[in-house]
Amino acid sequence: MPILTIDDTRIEVPEGTSLLDACRQAGARIPTLCYLEGVQAIGACRLCLVEVEGARTLVASCVHPATDGMVVHTSTPRVRRSRRSVLELILSEHDGDCQSCVRNGDCELRTLAQELGIDSLTYEGDKTRRILDASTPALMRDSGKCVMCRRCVTVCGEVQGVAGLFPQYRGFSTVIGPAFAHDLAEVVCVQCGQCAAVCPVGAIIENSAIDQVWAALDDPDKHVVVQTAPAIRAALGEEFGYEPGTLVTGKMVSALRRLGFDAVFDTNFAADLTIMEEGTELLSRLRRALVEKEPVALPMFTSCSPGWIKYMEHYNPDLLPNLSTCKSPQQMFGALAKTYYAEKKGIDPKDMVVVSVMPCTAKKFESTRPEMSASGYQDVDYVLTTRELARMIKQAGINFDRLPDGKMDRPLGLSTGAADIFAVTGGVMEAALRTAYEIVTGHPLPFPNLHVQPIVGLEGVKEAAITIEYTLPEWDFLRGATLRVAVAHGLANAQKIVDRIRSGQGEYHFVEVMTCPGGCIGGGGQPRLTSDAVRQARIQAIYAEDEHKELRESHENPDIRKLYEEYLGRPLGELSHKLLHTKYVERERV
Repeated sequence: MPILTIDDTRIEVPEGTSLLDACRQAGARIPTLCYLEGVQAIGACRLCLVEVEGARTLVASCVHPATDGMVVHTSTPRVRRSRRSVLELILSEHDGDCQSCVRNGDCELRTLAQELGIDSLTYEGDKTRRILDASTPALMRDSGKCVMCRRCVTVCGEVQGVAGLFPQYRGFSTVIGPAFAHDLAEVVCVQCGQCAAVCPVGAIIENSAIDQVWAALDDPDKHVVVQTAPAIRAALGEEFGYEPGTLVTGKMVSALRRLGFDAVFDTNFAADLTIMEEGTELLSRLRRALVEKEPVALPMFTSCSPGWIKYMEHYNPDLLPNLSTCKSPQQMFGALAKTYYAEKKGIDPKDMVVVSVMPCTAKKFESTRPEMSASGYQDVDYVLTTRELARMIKQAGINFDRLPDGKMDRPLGLSTGAADIFAVTGGVMEAALRTAYEIVTGHPLPFPNLHVQPIVGLEGVKEAAITIEYTLPEWDFLRGATLRVAVAHGLANAQKIVDRIRSGQGEYHFVEVMTCPGGCIGGGGQPRLTSDAVRQARIQAIYAEDEHKELRESHENPDIRKLYEEYLGRPLGELSHKLLHTKYVERERV
């Protein structure tokens, strides 16, 4: 293990450690713009320069290995002058509109300028060519603000396997964007927002629905309801100074009421409903395959993640029959809000506005899909990200930390712990297994605390096998069967599973895919910047929420049972099929 001296501190690090990580372990604050933990270290921005004794020049610490005997200085006059000059040159090209930029409060470029003491521009010159792209429901691009860090290029290409963004042209004329200067809507883009999540400035942001939501709330003729995804409650607090992973469910509910929503509901309710429909669909496919010997599309893939759905439509259209026909919880909720809930309240659906708060920018796209109108109207009218909700709370002058804890409204607000874990990678699978296993065997899932350990954690691809040793009479055909499942998060990892299935190496029955790293807790609309440490903190909070609930399996939710008794009839029934299920279409790969 190399031993080196950093700012007079002797430190030992594992072989292969970068100088940047070694310096940070020694307590030094090293500025970066292009670096992305665990994904990208290219030395492009040159802000991480340090001085190494014996080296002819300053070195970029993110790409320089820590070696034995190295003596490093991180804050000499030469280092400070160089970093400042580099940042001043970046600022000279940056067409930032800082006074009105949505990233004003969390812009990494502005923060670094303050840290390095830059309060005026030394260099005056041409600005980066501005291209504005608002062509998609989810994202907006402003190339004038781009600092060429290439984080978005790496995330889109390596983490998501989509490769929709590239550096175009050369030198000062370089623009980061789709090939041939197309808009995002003209190329393959799953609208996951991971590019916006890692962008250090305001070059890629969500396409905001804040103004439309305010207009709806201010309209006395509209009945405006809101649903909140499970991942929001473990991340929203970060926008108000709370530590990552702090649960703020009650304060979030109170804030939404103060914003003026007529009812505050929980997407978790629809997550429990999704398990009832999706679990029944899986068992139906298994029965048809094993008993009736029908040709059935197996493995069945989950369909809750809209970025994943769009990815399959572009890249693997031959496997679209393998997708569950279930809509996502967001869209199930919208359909029920404008039918079941509207009938119970005596409200004309045309006078109702359904707003979602989601960790995901792709949900904005999903809500506009033409097939998402089972109620006769657009089922979900507007989607806000976690960041947008935080901005609305601040715009309303609400002191978030002083709010009392509120409770969700009913009938669409009660949920189980199984619904909470939809927020994390492996959570949808575990929730489905909790219910499906008990339906088949009459007993709870045989794992400690109901957690299926092989599919817990941040490993990119996870697998588990569950042998069904005993069954209820109706399910005797599954006795002795081994149910094989797989879980992936990040679309590049999902493609690995698809490739295994195509090659015959992966013989699965059920596969869960989450578009974003870590699942929804790492979504493109969550507070920035989401590192693995932040993901882990949010995951722990979500599991704690699950474990502290009295009801932890979706089929135990009494309001779900009531919904079937009063309205839907049964899972996979005629009305359920109309409101809660859909199909998907092949899309071009441009």
